[in-house]
Parts: sequence; structure tokens; C-alpha cells
Amino acid sequence: MRNGMIICLSTILLGMMTTENTIAQQKKIKPLVIVEQGSFAVGGIKITNPGTFNVQDALKPEGQTLHGDHAYVFYQVPDKSKKLPLVFLHGAGQSKKTWESTPDGREGFQNIFLRKKYPVYLLDQPRRAAAGRTTVASAISTTADEQFWFTQFRIGNYPNYFENVQFPRDEQSLAQFYRQMTPNTGAFDAKVISDAISGLFDRIGSGILVTHSQGGGPGWMTAIQNTNVKAIAAYEPYSSFLFPEGEVPTPISSTGLFGALKGQAIPLEDFLKLTKIPIVIYYGDNIADAPTDIWNKDHWRSGLEMALKWAEVINKYGGDATVVHLPEIGIKGNTHFPFSDLNNVEVAEALSDWLKSKGLDK
Repeated sequence: MRNGMIICLSTILLGMMTTENTIAQQKKIKPLVIVEQGSFAVGGIKITNPGTFNVQDALKPEGQTLHGDHAYVFYQVPDKSKKLPLVFLHGAGQSKKTWESTPDGREGFQNIFLRKKYPVYLLDQPRRAAAGRTTVASAISTTADEQFWFTQFRIGNYPNYFENVQFPRDEQSLAQFYRQMTPNTGAFDAKVISDAISGLFDRIGSGILVTHSQGGGPGWMTAIQNTNVKAIAAYEPYSSFLFPEGEVPTPISSTGLFGALKGQAIPLEDFLKLTKIPIVIYYGDNIADAPTDIWNKDHWRSGLEMALKWAEVINKYGGDATVVHLPEIGIKGNTHFPFSDLNNVEVAEALSDWLKSKGLDK
């Protein structure tokens, strides 16, 4: 959309409107004014096949090209926007849908932060969703595994919901949640992802990176390679915590299904780049505070413990890293997806307050 063209968008509530919260919000919704929006690909590589292209035999690969391994970006800029945009990167099995509407049809972080006047950039990482064009072939699994993800993402221990969980308990919302799962079209490669995100920051300039889960690792890597990343907010990162060489902590064991959680070593020179920006990490509820046989709670216990160790090292070198366990600040019942839970407005306010405290809301 060209600059200066103003669009008034009334939010389209997706999915089946089944909860009282959704209906109440729908009645209160106000128009959202967008002055610019668009989409583009960024990053990736181009492969040229040997030989000469023959238009009369156009199905043969000789001389033809393949553009792949890029990220897909959709962006919107609200009227009277703030200076620094928010760039949102999803986690494993997800896409930019993560940040759009919630499973029960309420506004997600996309609109919540547009209403707070932040320009918003939503990413599909390379080899995922709208960025599915890959240079590395991979089989797509059709394994039935949704009850595992229900449990892994701390909605509950299937078929039971956690007692206080901030997830809608109707079948239609759960089906919407399952249907937003998205497969990789090629092997996960954190360097390919961080290169593409860095290319985005080269294009848009300074901004704030917001990551989820598996997106945490590529997020740290992007900040190391691009000084346009002015802050990072990470929701429930688990793997890929980067430590200086010689300072990687002992792996943290858990009864989860993936073994002990290990940190990764990088040169101190690179690690110190992470100490130059403010970083906040958020974790939700139903995470064990001591080892337990309840595997999903114990799995995320190891992640939270590793995050605390990581922040301690960041701050030891003069950085500014904070780990927030949401129940400890009175925000309770959140799953692995706090930004789309029933209390996501409250979760967004916590991030908004943090951005303001760091002078990132101008």
C-alpha cells in the first residue's frame, strides 16, 4: 500500500466466536487506522542450474534458477506511529499466524501493538508457511501428534486442562489452535533464519525483535550480527542459549522428552554484543519450581533455569537482561503462548511497560 493512503480497518474476528470474552471484545472494538502496509521477501539465496534454458523444453531444469530460503514479511504502519517498529518471529511449528488473531478469535499482538502505535512486521521464517520455497528438500510428516503439542505447550496434560489455564476450553478454539500448526518445508537452520532477519533490519533500520520459543536462538544470533536490533523480548525460549566459550553451564536434566538442556558456546567477542541492548524474557505458568515427574512442567523448568543462568552471565558483563516469570508478577495461568491466551491484553501491557521503561516507546 502506498505511503499516505489511509485505511480504516475494523478487526475481522476469525474463527467461531464462542466465548463471552470474545463477544464482549467484539462489541468494544474501535477502528484501526493504517497508513501503510505491504509484504515482501527478504534474505535467501539464488541457485542457477548448469546448462542453457530451452524454452521449447521448459520442464527441464538446465539453465533455470531457484530463489529460496528467504523470509516472508507482512507489515503495517499505524497512523501517528512510534519510531521503532516491532518485528515478530514465531516459534517451532508456527507461522506469523501466531501473532494475528487468537484461537478463539480475539485480537492478537499484531493489532494490540498497532493500537499502541507501533509499526508491526510479522515474519514467516525461511522454509515455513509463506516462505516455504526451500533449497533443501525435506519430507513433510503426516504423523498424528496434536495431543503431544497440547501437553508440551502446557495447555494441560491431555485430555485434562490445567485448572487455572488461560486457554479457551471449547472444541472449536482448540481445533483452531491445532490448525495453525505449520510444517517445515526444509531443515531448520538458525543461521539461514538469522541471516534473513538481519536482512530485514538492514532494510527497515532500527527496531525491536520479539521472538517466541525456537525463534529465541535465531533472535540472539540476529542481534549479534546486526546493530539495528535495539532490544529483544523473548517469549519462552528453550534451546540455543548462547554463552561465552568456557562459561557454558552444566546441562540441566529434566524428565522431559528431549533430554538434558545444553547451552551453546560462542566467542566472548560475539557474546558481548548481546550486552549492548536491553533484553527481557517471559515465561508463563504451570512450570515446576523443582524437579518433578510431570514431564511438561519439568521440561519448561529446565528452560526457565537456563534462562536465569544466561541472564546472570549477560548482566555480569554489564548487560541488561531480565527474566520475568509471569505468575510472580501476578499474571497467572499462561501457556507456552502467553501472547494469545485469554489474558493476552494483560501480557501485552507487561511488554508495553517494559518498552516504556527502556525508552523504546517514543
